[in-house]
Amino acid sequence: MSGKHQSPAPTVKFPHRSRRGVLLGLTAPQLTVTGLTGLLLLVVVLTRGVAGALQLIPLWAVIALLVFVRHRGRALADWAPIVARYALRRMRGQLVWLARPSRRPTREGLLHLPGTAASLRVVTAPDGHYGAVHNPHTGTLTAVVRVSSRAYALLDPGTQQANVGGWGRALATLARTGQIARIQVIERTVPDSGDALRRYWEEHGRPDTPMAGAIYNELIQSAGPAAAPHEAYVAVSLDTKAARRLINQAGGGLTGAFGVLAQLTSTFDQAARTAGLTPTGWLTAREIAAVVRTAYDPRALATLDRWSTAGRPEADPAAAGPVVVVEKADHIATDSAVHATYWVENWPRTEASAGFLHQLLFTGGVRRTLSLSYEPKGLDAALRDVRRRKSSVLADAAERARRGQVDSEADSIEYQDIKARERQLIAGHADVALTGLLTVSADSEDELRTACAVVETAAVGAQLDLRPLTWQQAEAFTQG
Repeated sequence: MSGKHQSPAPTVKFPHRSRRGVLLGLTAPQLTVTGLTGLLLLVVVLTRGVAGALQLIPLWAVIALLVFVRHRGRALADWAPIVARYALRRMRGQLVWLARPSRRPTREGLLHLPGTAASLRVVTAPDGHYGAVHNPHTGTLTAVVRVSSRAYALLDPGTQQANVGGWGRALATLARTGQIARIQVIERTVPDSGDALRRYWEEHGRPDTPMAGAIYNELIQSAGPAAAPHEAYVAVSLDTKAARRLINQAGGGLTGAFGVLAQLTSTFDQAARTAGLTPTGWLTAREIAAVVRTAYDPRALATLDRWSTAGRPEADPAAAGPVVVVEKADHIATDSAVHATYWVENWPRTEASAGFLHQLLFTGGVRRTLSLSYEPKGLDAALRDVRRRKSSVLADAAERARRGQVDSEADSIEYQDIKARERQLIAGHADVALTGLLTVSADSEDELRTACAVVETAAVGAQLDLRPLTWQQAEAFTQG
């Protein structure tokens, strides 16, 4: 008998993240400090002579520490702007944000969010079928769709391979339009009392079944408080500047932008199904407001569910923002939760299963939100970046050879990754920059520390390097 051919399970491998600086391995802050130090040294030598320069040896030592000593993978000079901005906000009292209800009329659809998101507002499409988030500063219009899918781990390898390939084609299709600013995938767990699970068991379960009935009943009773349903969303952001010509042809303004956005959402619906995803409807303005509200105030979900008439949580956009946000160095506190956000610094650098995130996404007892942002790059810009990176690697190698230093294996690996990227661009593939943010949420700071420890352990198993975004938590939470 001849057996049926079994497709191999799909694997992925990410390129090595470059730590190369702007010049001679130095980053922009390091070069700034070095340049200013050189000018200061020149002034001191000209005015006070060599003896004056020697008297400032402690200052030169401190500057050397800033340039060459690293903390959490960054030079101290790189940390300086981040710490300075945080200290400045603290001096101005901007680490605590409070909602200030006003009787004055506000702009319709404004979400009343803190920080850089203060100007975001939700608007409804002319046909009234869905809404979008308008950012006047970046010139983007973002529609959000909720998606569902079959459990990836339970699929056969052939279906897994087809879904992975389908998602890649979906990204490439949207990226090639030249109208997309960003595609963001959000997968989050939300708190749940377990009442729905118990009600389903009471209505449809068979507790009198010998042995199995008692086991199921015990599991459901114990799982209630820890229940955490998963939600997945995809946000498609239209770049109104890049799509200006098409927007003008469609009527101009937000009306024309919605006309172009409608074409992109239709394209995504078709492409997503080839990746095993099932779009369950583009969110209305009130549904988008509910997603934002429950991010800041997770306990509000039960109330929004109770008062919803459309089967999905809805909220008034004016009440979507938080009542209070308190920013600390390593976390923020909002209405009913505390949150810590990590940046995915490195993805798996060896061959890994395409489902490598499974261990992280299904960590029991942890509430978290994973955000994956794909930012398309134009072909010409991507090729220029490739040439610049190749020149930098070759220049560093030539400099080491001139000094008689040994070759760097990390540089060799990076050069191979750059060449592979160039071949893919020449072959017609789209170039997409991937950014991952992971936010862990809990009811108290003690629970947050425990949850963060669990997530960091799961990330090691998933071959991810997580970096806590110290002194950047409020902005990172908004981006995620």
